[in-house]
Amino acid sequence: MAATGGCVAFSTLLLSCKLTPSPSSGNLRPNQSRRRFAVSSESQFTATVRNETKRTTSFGENGIFKEKDKGEVREGVSEEKPQNPYGLERERNESEEDTSRKSLKDYFEESKDLIGSEGGGGGGPPRWFSPLDCGSRLDNSPLLLYLPGQSHEEGMEFIELYATFAKWTNVASKGACTFSANGNYVEVDWIDGVGLGLIMHHQSLGKIFDIWCLHIPVKDRTSFTDLVKLVEQTVRSENFHSPNRPIYLVGESLGACLALAVAARNPDIDLSLILANPGTSFEKSQLQPLIPLLEILPVQYQLSLSYMLSSMTGDPLRMAMDKVMKGPPLQQAAEGLSKDVVALSSYVRVLANILPKETLLWKLKMLKSASAFANSRLHAVKAQTLLLTSGRDQLLPSEDEGKRLRHALPKCEIRRFNNNGHYIFLEDGVDLVTVIKGASFYRHGKCHDYVFDYIPPTPFEFRNICESNRLLMRATSPVMLSTSKDGMIVKGLAGIPSEGPVLFIGYHMLLGFDLVPMVTTLLMERNILMRGIAHPMMFMRKKEGNLPELSSFDTYRIMGAAPVSGNNLYKLLSSKAHVLLYPGGLREACHRKGEQYKLIWPEQSEFVRMAARFGAKIVPFGVVGEDDFGEVVFDYDDQMKIPFLKDFIKELSEEADTVRTGLNSEVNQDIHSPVVLPKFPGRFYYYFGKPIETEGRMRELRDKDNAHELYMQVKSEVEKCLAFLQEKRESDPFRNILARLAYQSTHGFDSEVPTFEL
Repeated sequence: MAATGGCVAFSTLLLSCKLTPSPSSGNLRPNQSRRRFAVSSESQFTATVRNETKRTTSFGENGIFKEKDKGEVREGVSEEKPQNPYGLERERNESEEDTSRKSLKDYFEESKDLIGSEGGGGGGPPRWFSPLDCGSRLDNSPLLLYLPGQSHEEGMEFIELYATFAKWTNVASKGACTFSANGNYVEVDWIDGVGLGLIMHHQSLGKIFDIWCLHIPVKDRTSFTDLVKLVEQTVRSENFHSPNRPIYLVGESLGACLALAVAARNPDIDLSLILANPGTSFEKSQLQPLIPLLEILPVQYQLSLSYMLSSMTGDPLRMAMDKVMKGPPLQQAAEGLSKDVVALSSYVRVLANILPKETLLWKLKMLKSASAFANSRLHAVKAQTLLLTSGRDQLLPSEDEGKRLRHALPKCEIRRFNNNGHYIFLEDGVDLVTVIKGASFYRHGKCHDYVFDYIPPTPFEFRNICESNRLLMRATSPVMLSTSKDGMIVKGLAGIPSEGPVLFIGYHMLLGFDLVPMVTTLLMERNILMRGIAHPMMFMRKKEGNLPELSSFDTYRIMGAAPVSGNNLYKLLSSKAHVLLYPGGLREACHRKGEQYKLIWPEQSEFVRMAARFGAKIVPFGVVGEDDFGEVVFDYDDQMKIPFLKDFIKELSEEADTVRTGLNSEVNQDIHSPVVLPKFPGRFYYYFGKPIETEGRMRELRDKDNAHELYMQVKSEVEKCLAFLQEKRESDPFRNILARLAYQSTHGFDSEVPTFEL
């Protein structure tokens, strides 16, 4: 995986390797060259070190992680005894932290080391570097260029950094506030101009991207237009050498302005922009009035930065307590609380002492010019864009700016972080890779491929998804049954085929409540990722309107959902995936009154010949329990009788692509939401029937009649599964939630609740 040593090795390398001019190119190169480390463009600076061993990360079938090292392949967690990483992650204690992820403490310490090293940041032109802990990645990974947001606005963004420090109170107690050397304070004017703003994401990003970070030395005064030219030259050079590889520009604040400027000047290059709290809103921010104030302020009267900090960020004790309330266990947080408050106060005094008026004025003017430059060229930006906006950004009006840019940019999506501040990449609870995967923003070619560009969820992502659905799992207490090869019904999922391709065909429960328990249990118990074929409204929109935002469906995309299409089904089965398909689709999930457990399938055999083409095993299944949780009281037919609701449903349906155009009206379904009257919770029951083999039957199933016969056989098996479960649940003594709670109160709330006898 990632190389040891992290980004701090950058400064160590610069101290140990003497840089000498190259006779042929005039570039600076280290005397010894082992691992590729840093690259620059216009700065004519290069430090090149090559890998001793080539290591890549890949993903096998069903999301099993594989690591290749010197031709050796390891599956699962251990070579000796493969284990399910998703099950192991769920067993972890909730208070355990992800130790592989770096912290804000690492950010400050490594930045300080980098700036303090010879040639690291005291002087020289801007240049690129690639962090050492980003050394292991997928084959043919796209290039990601990180453009720091505070390279020329650090001073005024210390204001927000103070708020950030208050949120991560555990950092101060671990010694992250050590800013002195030999009794003197180290100048911290470098904050994030060093290019370490993604330090918390290096390891995860490094598995799927080739990462270069822009480093701007402390004393550098390169203008914004020259920075644009530097990044532009790198983009053009890399595009020339790899024209089919997309280039990602990740920028925050001023870096976002830089990314927009480069994209506007290079509309023909395949770029993807990820912009966090863009600085394009500078004119509307509370920072803009500081410029005339600083210009008229006499030298003998230094601006009271401490007062600015306290007035713009609030009470440090209150913000520290916020961390206590939503962070680690109370006792652990309380131990460091007093130290944290002292450290925060100390840090503010340091900032006030080291930030001269001239530096602050320079940086404010830089951001102002960058904002104007980018805004004047928004019309020329053609790149795909993902906006990340914070709800508690106290420097810039990022939420409003996100709405403006979303309409100004042609291919733009937005993800909102309501409880985060300006430094979103340095905050706990934000994982950039998870955001990218949830937005389907990762690609190797011209556009995102939902099959071949898909990256399975990490065990940590899966754990978070399970935690967010814990209430549903406890309320439904799902019972899982499957069928072995000899036809025996067994408890659990042992009867599910491990090797793909497998096609699951079943009944779609009301509002799709059956999805979460089924998909998560299968992944946790069998390490099998079920790739669902889903409605297009979860992935794209023809126009904006009243449908839920696309971000509402990010979890489905992280778990492998793909838009319904013959092409996607073909690619999934050809890759030997486990595929979930509901022939009844939206029509079953939004069924009418009295239609529970009724299969509403099209007449055509849609999936049979496709399954036979790849020899896929068809697993029919049924799920019951919706009638124990709710009852449809106001359905589609009722809503269509009311004129304004009829118009509203029509508008909703026009916002997304339709499915099965031209088929009979019984299967087609407009987008709407039936009104459901909740009931006292019962229990969900799943039954996976005996797999139906299609291997070797391709010639037979080319015949339309034979294919239809198998189609009806699958439908009949699903109906049998539903009938079996409806009958057997009557004998379940724990069907009612009160009975289950009574059982768990004596056996533990994580204990498995028994069910009926088979």
